[in-house]
Amino acid sequence: EATDGTLWGVCGPNVYYVDPLFGQTLVGTIVNSPTRPSFSDNGSVIIIVDGSLLGCAINMANRQFGQINDPSFYGADKVDYLDTFFIFNRSGTAQFYISLSNVSFAMLTGAAAFDPLDIAAKTGGADPIATLIVISRQLWLIGTLTSEVWTNTGAADFTFGAIPGAFTDHGCVAKYSVAAMDGFAYWLSQDRQGQGIIVKTRDIYGIERVSTHVIDADIQAYPAIADAYGGTYQQQGHAFYVITFPTADHTWQREVATAKWNEWGSIDNNGVLHRHRAACWAFAYGKNIVGDYANGELYSLDPTVYTDDGVPIVRIRSIPHITKNGKRFGVPRLQADMEVGNADPNDQPIITLRISKTKGASWMQPVEQNMGMAGEYETSILWTNVVGDARDVVFELSWSGNFRTALNGVFIDLVEQRT
Repeated sequence: EATDGTLWGVCGPNVYYVDPLFGQTLVGTIVNSPTRPSFSDNGSVIIIVDGSLLGCAINMANRQFGQINDPSFYGADKVDYLDTFFIFNRSGTAQFYISLSNVSFAMLTGAAAFDPLDIAAKTGGADPIATLIVISRQLWLIGTLTSEVWTNTGAADFTFGAIPGAFTDHGCVAKYSVAAMDGFAYWLSQDRQGQGIIVKTRDIYGIERVSTHVIDADIQAYPAIADAYGGTYQQQGHAFYVITFPTADHTWQREVATAKWNEWGSIDNNGVLHRHRAACWAFAYGKNIVGDYANGELYSLDPTVYTDDGVPIVRIRSIPHITKNGKRFGVPRLQADMEVGNADPNDQPIITLRISKTKGASWMQPVEQNMGMAGEYETSILWTNVVGDARDVVFELSWSGNFRTALNGVFIDLVEQRT
């Protein structure tokens, strides 16, 4: 979303203006490459960079599209804006550079938008800049191994300067994983000791880990993580950071207030679970809008719609290992406390229970239960004689349906058996 409330996007090499009804008007083309383009604007002109030595500009007043022609433009894969200046990384180096103040479309396309001396380098570490991001009027230069923070000092020779002590020995392994929300940035980190931990910035210019050991172990076992991309959105008062690993075909999502993670996915027409379809995010025209990596379509991320464009959304909830001090036990009763009764009158919604007595190594035959027909708000979802004899049990519930539902809790009775 541009600062005037309009929406813009790139699909393949094509750059589009998107109207409030999701109508798309082609305004120009960029280099057709697998890189993810970066947008920023100053209220009158939008700049797009894509990792090549070329850059493009859009006149926000009339949607005129043109190439940046200034010889002091060195290309970039990330552009941001701060205090009237566009800021660019110089790909593959520790350098970054800025435009002149308040540049216009005519200046950018007419070779008058840059001063060749307005270039500087990240100096706290020798590693190159992976990407950059502006947070709360401060510029984070995120390297491959270290990161540092700069601010607008107003110096005559170069207006930005490093903040003393604003440095961290953590960089970024996936430059497209960086995303900002609520004055903080999130990304997939890398340092001299390893990689694959998700972090966020802190007020004191440091970072903190937000992923769990379990998630870290999963991520570090993926065949590739440098291609991960991230995004943020807010819905119904909940703010989320989302990171997708396209090669590994997984998506993780963190709810900020509770710091809880969930794996987020979509199923294909064959019922196979994949990473979530959203490849990019924007809040525009009063909607959370996402772009679908599989078909290039735009969708509104709407919590009152219970399918992915007609495809069922599968919800899976695993319950932690249940033990009884190493003793054998039985489970005569398991009850799922759920919001029920909202199904379509023609639906017979089903919830499925899977059981493992081998700590998740193998599973027993799934058992189904009715989730309650339309209007049956007091339906009790109950399984009896669930497990007769075990030392460790894992339960998993799964369901899908084109209606509102929620799992509020699970109640399990345990009966100790003779050893």
